[in-house]
Amino acid sequence: MIKKICFAGPEVQKNSVTLRGIMNQSIKRIAILGSTGSIGKQTLDIISRNPQLFEATVLIGGSRVAPLVEQALAYRPKRVVIADDSQYAALEAALGGSGIETAAGDEAILREMEAPDVDMVVTATVGYSGLFPTLRAIAANKDIALANKETLVVAGELVNNALSSSRSQILPVDSEHSAIYQCLQGEDPQRVSRLIITASGGPFRTLPPEMLANVTAAQALKHPNWDMGAKITIDSATMLNKAFEIIEARWLFGVEPEKITAVVHPQSIVHSMVEFTDGAVKAQLGIPDMHLPISYALGMRDRMPTGERPLTIADYAALTFEAPDEKKFPCLTLAHYSLKRGGNTACVVNAANEIANLAFRRDEIGFNNIFDIITETIERTDFIDHPSLSDYVQSNLQARAIAAQLVNQHSK
Repeated sequence: MIKKICFAGPEVQKNSVTLRGIMNQSIKRIAILGSTGSIGKQTLDIISRNPQLFEATVLIGGSRVAPLVEQALAYRPKRVVIADDSQYAALEAALGGSGIETAAGDEAILREMEAPDVDMVVTATVGYSGLFPTLRAIAANKDIALANKETLVVAGELVNNALSSSRSQILPVDSEHSAIYQCLQGEDPQRVSRLIITASGGPFRTLPPEMLANVTAAQALKHPNWDMGAKITIDSATMLNKAFEIIEARWLFGVEPEKITAVVHPQSIVHSMVEFTDGAVKAQLGIPDMHLPISYALGMRDRMPTGERPLTIADYAALTFEAPDEKKFPCLTLAHYSLKRGGNTACVVNAANEIANLAFRRDEIGFNNIFDIITETIERTDFIDHPSLSDYVQSNLQARAIAAQLVNQHSK
């Protein structure tokens, strides 16, 4: 179980200091890893609405200079870092004379994870890139608002081990895991029967299976409910995103894999549910918007107005649920397969998917090829039963290389 965050039972509540009191003592200084993405933008929105509570101290972007500069001039952080070294000159020129420090590259990002003027790190990047910064932040005892599910998918056990010798707390930002986290407050973990993670079903939920082979990336990117980044939206269409969330939940909440399941809920109003041993089911409901889970994580369970519209009766007048079709969306089966096989399997799945997902978005392969490439990559990548950090690095590299070869073989 991720240390100190998941179950706020009586023993936790008795020993904790009032969160509101902590927040009133000083402004929480935040580094946003992935500030120009969807989660990063909404995090900045929450910070701007609560200047008495939060300050954006560090903004970290990938390779896009213009939106990063725009954010820097609007929110006035102390420092701005861009991951792509080749874009540093443009960043430095744009912010020259502003009083904002600039840097570039992976090492600069890792330094920010341990900066003394950072209290919390929001990891809002997508994919494997979130792992090393998260581990560095844990080593530096920083609290982490985790929106990068791949960190726990790739190396959940390793992250848990790192947390065991750190004062860090990880607070989930994914709407599904935030919902579970909220439902578990005050509950006895021994009384949990199931975690039920909801899924919208994506844009192809009602499409006949025989038509999936011909769908395009443009069609897959039209999510019915959520406004997300391109990579996550494709993962939602294949339902691999839900497989990743099952794996993440296993490490976040310490629940055995067989007690974690997914259910399709097209309205995206119920964000997830927890079933208890007495048969009771608790659910967290809200509009399909990330402001609530982000603010809940930033405030460390202290609720604050988000500025978004509340849920109305019209929103939940008709809520429907259905079992996911694993034959139609076989990527969902990779969750329990990866957890049962263990070792570096989930790391390989993630690496192969990042390659296949991008290839599909570039119209190089078909939609159904994504699952084929992932499963063949698993078969061809070396299995490591008890991987170290260096093993994860090598598995990631090997799986990416194999997946890239398979993309060429499956190219249209």
